[in-house]
Amino acid sequence: MRKIHPVPGPDLQVTPRVTPGPVPAGVVELASYYRNGATGSTAMLRANMVASADGAASLDGRSGGLSGPADRMVFTVLRSLADVILVGAGTVRAERYRPVRAAGIWAGLRPGDAPVPAIAVVSGRLELDPDSALLTAAAPGAQTIVITTASSSPERRAAIARNARVIEAGTDRLDFVAAVGALHGLGYASILTEGGPALLGHLADADLIDELCLTTSPVLAGGSASRITTCLSAHATRLSLAHVLCDDGFLFSRYQRRRE
Repeated sequence: MRKIHPVPGPDLQVTPRVTPGPVPAGVVELASYYRNGATGSTAMLRANMVASADGAASLDGRSGGLSGPADRMVFTVLRSLADVILVGAGTVRAERYRPVRAAGIWAGLRPGDAPVPAIAVVSGRLELDPDSALLTAAAPGAQTIVITTASSSPERRAAIARNARVIEAGTDRLDFVAAVGALHGLGYASILTEGGPALLGHLADADLIDELCLTTSPVLAGGSASRITTCLSAHATRLSLAHVLCDDGFLFSRYQRRRE
């Protein structure tokens, strides 16, 4: 195991910045553990999730309760390396998603020309606020994308399409292979999904996850919170462990799908 160094303090003294200048050496070193397979030249889908030591994917209904300074640092690094961030509508509502801001990533780590990654939301029923900041306040060149079905409400689709790009993937049910293929087709090679468990379960069922970055939080959560995947059927996706990092009791594991 390798320790994350330098260790971010409680006030996140090492923070993302957009002013000209080099990325701090500690952040560059951390990013080096995640760069393989996350370049703009290779189409891939990476998941970033956090779980308690006893397997809960949330605490009091939100994943943020399981996080810590080093986990937030990994979060910003993985976002910096991504072309687009794929999330489920439930996670958007629970975690109060907003567009990615330049101040929230490391500009010096960005692939390609886009200053920030776009957000892509999966929503079969389009239960999204068309006037939310996520849809209306995206940065230029990073318009929010909403992925839905052909049978979704035309009225809701028209309202959302005023500010977001709407993509169809599936007729009556979401087709996740088509959804990921559409994102790749738009030029988003490196896709980062931040869940939640239902979306991750659908992606796992469709055998679309190339890599899992899992933070294990030193917390016993108890309760009835779900695991990081809520799968429709039991199956086994074989993974290989690429690395484990540690910081202040947190473990940061990176798994890659085995290619037989």
